[in-house]
Amino acid sequence: MTRVFGDPVDVWVTDGRPVRFVWRERLYTVRRVLEHWVTTRDWWREQQPESDVTGEREFWRVEATPDLEIGVYELRYDAATDAWTLSRVWD
Repeated sequence: MTRVFGDPVDVWVTDGRPVRFVWRERLYTVRRVLEHWVTTRDWWREQQPESDVTGEREFWRVEATPDLEIGVYELRYDAATDAWTLSRVWD
């Protein structure tokens, strides 16, 4: 089962890959990356389409754990805002 979130998270990156993140005041360690992909926003729907913002969003589906129980989490990096979000969690 998937749960959708939109919570901001602090992410530590090494060699371009997330290695740790804080969600709801808990530190999660990334055990392995399951998937990685990049998408672009629907630029034709943007309020200011002439801006120089690339509109890229980078997604990382990872196995991570704050303790002994490993879960699957989807992290999203938004290049336009330079912000990370936890988008989904799998049970």
